[in-house]
Amino acid sequence: SLQEHGLDFQRLLDASAYKETFRQDMIRWGEEKRRADPGFFCRAAVEGAVHPVWVVSDTRRLSDVEWFRDVYGDVVQTVRVVATEETRKRRNWVFVTGVDDAESECGLDQGVAFDWVITNDGDELALGEQLETLLQSLHRSL
Repeated sequence: SLQEHGLDFQRLLDASAYKETFRQDMIRWGEEKRRADPGFFCRAAVEGAVHPVWVVSDTRRLSDVEWFRDVYGDVVQTVRVVATEETRKRRNWVFVTGVDDAESECGLDQGVAFDWVITNDGDELALGEQLETLLQSLHRSL
């Protein structure tokens, strides 16, 4: 945990070299927690949630999606946000072997039938239209 390792939480939220220094250690720690208890992070994400709609962002593994579907059933809507590799590079993403090909980064690239796929390649109008469709669907299901 952050306390155990004396890490600066705010600096881990950005894309700095500070985060990259600890990234593989964070991944390793997360894997250990998941091996011991596959629902550990999912339960933490929903603890105390009382709103009718929750957005659980940044799930990374099939086991996460399966946990939410097992616990909450058909009300779960999965959304994948995609961007081309060219767009990601324009946003300063650089592929790092051992990190970007790890399960924490590509564990949902196969094996999940997403309910929604949103394309975010920099076209604000297109993004807005996609999000509006998603929001309308969610409102209808409440």
